[in-house]
Parts: sequence; structure tokens; C-alpha cells
Amino acid sequence: MNKWTRVNYHPNLPLKEDGTRVTASKEHIEISRNAAKEGMVLIKNDKNTLPLSRGKKVALFGKATIDYVKGGGGSGDVTVPYITNLAEGLKALERQVSLFEDSVFFYEDYVNALYKEGKQPGLIAEPEVPAELLSKAKAFTDTAIISISRYSGEGWDRKADNDDGRKHKDVVQDLVDVTDSLFERGDFYLSKAEEALVKTISESFEHTIIVLNIGGMFDVSWIKNNDKIDSALIAWQGGMEGGLAAAELLCGIGNPSGKLADTFAGNLGDYPGTAHFHDSDDYVEYEEDVYVGYRYFETIKDAAKKVIYPFGYGLSYTQFNLNHIKVSEDKGKVTVRVNVTNVGSYAGKEVVQVYFGAPQGKLGKPERTLIGFKKTAKLQPGQSQKVIIEFSVDDMASYDDLGKVKKSAYVLEKGKYKFYVGTDVRSSKKVDTEYVQDEDKVVLQLTEKMAPALLQKRLLADGSYEMLPQGDSSKYNENALKDMPMDDTELPTPKVRAEGHRCCFKPSEKPQLIDVFDGKMLLDDFVKALSDEDIAWLLGGQPNRGVANTFGYGNNDEFGIPNVMTADGPAGLRIKPEAAVKTTAFPCATLLACTWDPEVTEQVGIAGGEEVKENNIGVWLTPAMNIHRSPLCGRNFEYYSEDPLLTGKMAAGMIRGIQSNNVAATAKHFALNNKETNRKNSDSRASERAIREIYLKGFEIAVKEAHPWSIMTSYNIINGRRASENEDLLNGILRGEWGFDGMVTTDWWTFGEHYKETAAGNDMKMGCGFPERILAALEKGAITRDELNKAAKNILRLILRID
Repeated sequence: MNKWTRVNYHPNLPLKEDGTRVTASKEHIEISRNAAKEGMVLIKNDKNTLPLSRGKKVALFGKATIDYVKGGGGSGDVTVPYITNLAEGLKALERQVSLFEDSVFFYEDYVNALYKEGKQPGLIAEPEVPAELLSKAKAFTDTAIISISRYSGEGWDRKADNDDGRKHKDVVQDLVDVTDSLFERGDFYLSKAEEALVKTISESFEHTIIVLNIGGMFDVSWIKNNDKIDSALIAWQGGMEGGLAAAELLCGIGNPSGKLADTFAGNLGDYPGTAHFHDSDDYVEYEEDVYVGYRYFETIKDAAKKVIYPFGYGLSYTQFNLNHIKVSEDKGKVTVRVNVTNVGSYAGKEVVQVYFGAPQGKLGKPERTLIGFKKTAKLQPGQSQKVIIEFSVDDMASYDDLGKVKKSAYVLEKGKYKFYVGTDVRSSKKVDTEYVQDEDKVVLQLTEKMAPALLQKRLLADGSYEMLPQGDSSKYNENALKDMPMDDTELPTPKVRAEGHRCCFKPSEKPQLIDVFDGKMLLDDFVKALSDEDIAWLLGGQPNRGVANTFGYGNNDEFGIPNVMTADGPAGLRIKPEAAVKTTAFPCATLLACTWDPEVTEQVGIAGGEEVKENNIGVWLTPAMNIHRSPLCGRNFEYYSEDPLLTGKMAAGMIRGIQSNNVAATAKHFALNNKETNRKNSDSRASERAIREIYLKGFEIAVKEAHPWSIMTSYNIINGRRASENEDLLNGILRGEWGFDGMVTTDWWTFGEHYKETAAGNDMKMGCGFPERILAALEKGAITRDELNKAAKNILRLILRID
């Protein structure tokens, strides 16, 4: 196929040369199911209840047996050919397990009737188990499986412990109302109906197994503390065949190898980011600073006892022994060697995790920080594998934003750096070898960027707070143009530009973009040939073509610029149902992070990218990679982890996979998009250190290791300045410090001013631009032609990279 054939003509042609279609193919669905199995986490398995023995009789309880949630809502949803729930998954394994059918029929009738009424998966009340049904089940078996599901989506957050019942700004209110009616304390906790179900079943059967079909952090204290619950599998939201994936693991067809990508605590209030999460819809104060997730629980006094299951935790049906651990340092590189042996009776995989502990020094540090990890191959009983993990000494540096050691620099403070090796943050053992830094060292000198103006204080390692200098962010709202009415920014579709007529049978007299691709002219010369109006239109979204519904980039016929379509992600190619194209739904990002294996995300990226390309889309709006600051963020299912290293490595794998198809990945949401409530107008107030070490670090890793062709800025305000208008973030850090050479797009329909976004380094305005405002700003001198040219070149460079 020639350059841009798919994006120009949208042929209904299979991707493979032999005529094979890849979209929702058997092979891609298998990739989805296998990825799901890699990331499901076994958190409890007393009495070796799992795996179920061959021919075992089981009774299924909980409406989630049928009411399966494949993934979250909003842009992360996927139109699929089918969904396999847990009951269907176990039915498909009839040679492995025998089901008590009456309970399956009971829940099928109940759930399907509510689906017909328009109820959404995961948003259905738990029914009471009829006494007769329970009696029959007890006569059938001594083993019960209880399933619990949860649903969340774009545009709303979870309910906090201290919720005052007030309405919040800019949320999907009908979904908030539904969850409030179903879950008395919020959906982080069991509802009263679910509590009654667990009590009834666990007291009625000798063996009780829990399966959690959830998208994020959840109260599991009732699992750990209940001796009548033998086993529990966090099956997450596993995509379209997540039910079958969970069923196979329960039956021993595969061995759980997932590890928690987040800390699981007992109460919402135990997480430092939840205390003031809903205090204001207009701002969020990141007072916990760098002490996010396990960095908080392993550092702050008395916080450790709040942990139910620690970061990195996960069981297996077999056991592993880590020995012959050696740590060495040479010329600034640290090498960790570990021998991993399967000492149990099942084949399985283990994840080796390496943490470091830095001296407290003047800056203060978390007690432990993840610095490297590696998942083994599948090891047979008795088999060993030598695991080697390497990292730079400089990777242990901390950012000094106040000048306690050296202002605006990454520094290694003098003292002893300790290393811990194991299989989760809590159980990792200190090794004898230490790295000693004799004197303070400046690793990287930078300049101040994105410093807070209104954050008053931040947490320190000893549990106290330090006060921060205050500033003025009011200047960021200045506008050379009259402010646009908010109603004009609410979901408009791109305008169709009225172009001059030209004869379609004669070659255009204008330069053609394909000439740049062929090396016949320079991109700079091509851009110079564009008029101000041409560029003003180029900088905004273009009308949909084919099956696309999130608009396009480019679209100038006179200059041969194709209209390249975009599509939502990240759990699969999102095409609206009315297009009648069904695609593969992959597991949610949190599950993928729990694989602790970038090769898994790369394989998912390859498969997803193939479907994107086959459907004539050029840009996939994925991966989403914001930090799990708090369980309350309703969009956590789209994001990977509370840890930036794990986030960055997993996202880098996804990006590599996607772009191997010559379609663009788009890392999002850049940055500090950790709350959905009033997401377009809420100010995220954080220290420069927290921004750099926690909230930007995953993006930095992904940019430097995988080179995404595009990045999407977030809706929110950061320290008084909108992310899409933030020159420090875009031209300063992203391009200036990290060397990013791709295109930056806004999220769809931001409240940012178009010309200010362009001047700050945000090249594309989506879902539509405002060319008349760009031209007005140019006339006023509020933006220059050179700034417009830079944006145009970044957009065109992206288009040139796409097939």
C-alpha cells in the first residue's frame, strides 16, 4: 500500500496481505486473555483451596457472577463482539469443574432483566440469596465462589469517607447518584447487601473463594481478617475474556503471577491523598508531596499498620526461593544479580523487585523506593533463572526545589544508600552491600519550572510539615483577546474550511507534503509556503472520516496534507456501536501494570495498534499514565500504578508496541490529572519536587525509552496555569529537558485559549481549533508566525511518520 492510502481512502481492507482481518481476531482475543491472566493477583490462599481440583463441585454467588465489568466507562470503553463473564468462563471448563447451575440461573435472570431496563454492568444492587437456593447449594458442594464487581468511568470520582452529600461541579451526576444509592459508604467498601452476602455464604460453606472484578484500590480487610474466607483473586477488569481468564486461573490452567501495582489499605482515610480530595471542586492540594502510596506507608510513623496488602504483593500456587543475591557498583552503574528457583510443585513466574533507601539528609526521603524489577520466565518445579537488574547510581537522586543542597537540581546527598531485594516492598530484605556517597553531588542542574504559587505546606518524612513560599498565579489568566464564552467551548464539532476550487485532473500548483516525505523539499520550506490562514486551520481538529469519532489532524487538499483520524483508548480501539465494527477489549491498565512485565504491554500495544491501522486510524489516544494518587479518582482504571517507575516502564512497552505499526501512540494526560470532578477547571497544587519525582517521572521514562510520537495535555490547571497553556511543562521540561520531538495535543475541548496553548508548545487544539482567534492573536502580536510554524512542523512531522 502506498503512503497514506488508508488515511486518504479508508478502504475496507484487511491488514494482512493474505486477506486476514486482525480486528477482534481469535489471535488478538487470546492476547487479551493471556494478558489478563498475567496481571490477576492472588492475595489469599489458605488451606491451598486454589487451584480447584479437577472435577471439583462449586456454587457461584454474587450478581457479579453474571454482571461482569470488562473495563471502565468513557473514552476507555470498547465495543466488542461478546463478553465472557465468570459463569460462562467456568462453564467452558466443564471438564475441570462442576457448577451448581441453579445459582447461575438465578443470577442470569436477575441481571439480564435489569440490563433490559438499561442498567449498566457493575451498577446493579446485590440481591438476597433465596433460602431454598442456599439449601440446595449446600447439599451440592462445600465450596462457594463469591464475585464482587465495580464500575467507574470518565467524568466522576468515588465517594469519600467524609462525604457531606453536596453536589459537585462538572460530574456525570446520574452515575454518581446511582453509585450513592447502591453503596452506602461509597464503592470502595462493600455495600450492606454485599456484607450480608459474604456473611451468609462464608458461614454456610466450608470453603469460600472471593473473586474481585474491580478497576482500582478496594477495601480487602474483610478478606484478610475473615478466617472463613480461604482464597481471594483480584481479577480486575480483564477485558472481553476476563471471566474466562479468571476461571482458568481458579482451575489451575495457568498460575497467578500478578503483583499489586498499588498499596491496599483498610480505609479510604488511610491514604494521604484522600483527606482533602473533595474539600474543594476548584483545587486540590498535594500536601503529601512525594509520599504517595507505599512511599507514605513505608515511611510515615504508624502508617505501616494501615496496610492490608503491600505494594508489589501477590501469591502463587507454587513457591520461589531468591538466593545468591549479589549487588555491585562499577563506574556509576549498580548491578543486582539474583537466582530465582521454583521450589514448589506448580510451574509459575516470580517478580524480583529492587528498592533503595536513601539517607534522609537535608531533603528527607521515602524509606524505600522502587528502582528496578524483572519478571522471570515460566519456571518448572526445580528450575532456576538468574535475574540481572541494572540501574544508574544517579537514578537515586532527589530533586531539591528549595535550595537546601542545590536549588533546582537533582542531588545525591552524602551518606549510605541501602538496597532491598524481594517480591514486594514490605518483605524485601536488606542486602549487605551499600553504596556510599562521600559528599553531596549535583547529578543534574536544571532551572525552576512549575513552582507552586498557592500550596502552603507539604509533608516531610518525619510526619511534620514544612511551609512553602507563596506566589502569584493571577497573571496566567491574562488574555490579549476577549475571553471566549464557555458555551462556545462545549463539545463543538470541527468546522469545514471553505477552500478554493482546483481542477482534480491537474496536479496542484502548490507544494505537496509527499514531496517532503520523498526528500524533494525540506519541511521548513513546505511550512513557509503555507499562508497564515492555512496554518491557523492546521492547528485544530478536522472532521471525522470512516469509523472515526474523535476527529482528525491535517486535512489540506491543496497542499496534499491528509486528514489523519484519531481514536480513543486505552483498553482497545474505541469505535461507536453504530459503526458496526467490533474490536478487541484488552484488560484495564491497572491489571496490565500488575503483570510487572513490559513485554505484556508491548504485545497488547502491537495487537491494538494493528486494529487501529486496519480501521484506517492513524493516531491512538493511549496510553493513559497518570499516578494513582488516591483511590478516589474515578479514572484510575485507565492508569497504571501509584509508582512512577512501574508506570513509565509499562507505558513504554505499550508505546513501542503501538508504534511498531507506524501508527502514533499518544501518552496522556500530561499532567497531574488525578481527579475527575470539575476536571477542566480544578487547580492541582503541588511542589516542584513532587511534580518531577512522582507525577512527571513516568512520562519522562516513557518519552526517553519509547519516544512517543504524540502527547496529550490534561484538562486541569497546575499551580495556577492550565496544563495546555503551560510553557514550563511543554517547551521547558518536555522538549527542553527531555528532548521530546513529537506533537502535543490538548485533551478534547479544553478551556484553554488556543493561541496561548500554541505559544506554550501545545501544537494541536482538539476536538476543534479556533483559527479565527489564532489569526486575531497574530494580528495583535500576541503570537508570532515563528511560533505557529513550530506547531505546524510538529503536526506535519507526526503525519509524515504515519503510514
